[in-house]
Amino acid sequence: PHLAALVLARGGSKGIPLKNIKLLAGVPLIGWVLRAAIDAGVFHSIWVSTDHDEIEKVAKQFGAQVHRRSPEVSQDSSTSLEAITEFLNHHREVDIVGNIQATSPCLHPSDLIKVADLIQKEGFDSVFSVVRRHQFRWSEVKKGENKMTEPQNLNPAKRYRRQDWPGELYENGSFYFAKRHLIEKGYLQGGKMAYYEMRAEHSVDIDIDIDWPIAEQRVLSFGYFGKEPLKEVKLLVCSIDGCLTNGRIYVTEDHKEMVSYDYRDIVGIDLLKKRGIQVRLISDRDCSKTLSAMQLGCVAKVNATNKLQVLKDWQEDMGLSWKEVAYLGNEESDVECLKQAGMSGVPADACAAAQKAAGYICKSRGGCGAVQEFAEHIFLLLEKVNSARKQ
Repeated sequence: PHLAALVLARGGSKGIPLKNIKLLAGVPLIGWVLRAAIDAGVFHSIWVSTDHDEIEKVAKQFGAQVHRRSPEVSQDSSTSLEAITEFLNHHREVDIVGNIQATSPCLHPSDLIKVADLIQKEGFDSVFSVVRRHQFRWSEVKKGENKMTEPQNLNPAKRYRRQDWPGELYENGSFYFAKRHLIEKGYLQGGKMAYYEMRAEHSVDIDIDIDWPIAEQRVLSFGYFGKEPLKEVKLLVCSIDGCLTNGRIYVTEDHKEMVSYDYRDIVGIDLLKKRGIQVRLISDRDCSKTLSAMQLGCVAKVNATNKLQVLKDWQEDMGLSWKEVAYLGNEESDVECLKQAGMSGVPADACAAAQKAAGYICKSRGGCGAVQEFAEHIFLLLEKVNSARKQ
């Protein structure tokens, strides 16, 4: 049977404008679930249903196909079931839909693999995700009612300790898998049903703006970053023009060049060095005088006609794996380096090709703190590496 992953990503959002492609920990929100779906390797096709050009662009960037939904199922009042049904009407080859929620960035491929087995091998008609919660519920008393609240799932005279109570299962909305015949009858859950219990730390759902900073920390700690495990970064290579500087060159009347940089980026470089990470700089033009004036104390290569070859030479000379190399670039000449490095980033104003190749997109622009921001991102991921080692 043809199993399709389907992510619903409408352009309109009352809470956060274009929430589905807003950067979360340097990656568009929808990118986290698409990465997990692709790496799961269980889907015959992976789709994003959207009505917005920018969301379509990001979806294709992450390797998904796009279904352009109609205005009729793109309203604030439109339901997920309506959008899924429309998708199935246009794609008769699909037998099973795995509807994955774009706002669940801590989803892992291992979860999707197990769910696919439940519905394909064990014969369930629908499978949905749940999370276990240890919360005591009480009946609601509406204003003006002359009655007392009542306990719903506890005995107040004998309250459970958390470790003595198994808790209850709640839908977390991360995904809903269902067979075509069920959806065509108007159900996402029905027939032979099963739930799939997700780990609490992976159950992250972004609904309101205040959740965003919390979600970023959760994603950095528990998110899925790719098939290969993260390694400790030993080398950061940074493109000078457009990353360390803002890319502008000021020319004086006596034909001297001047550039500007942000002191925060110098602090970021110093912090990297203190953590034992080498920082090297690269440029495809001759900016040796600028580097000399900045007095950064970093190995640099200017007039680099082939940045990737320079990066490979440095990586081999230092005896590093690619997973131990980070690269910050911003232009087309950096694209192959961004693809090769184990950790890659670009400033917010990098060219489209560089953004597509990068694993992290900074909030800061080039020459305005992007180097420091990328350094802080590296430190957070190193904490994840160290935590994994301890476990």
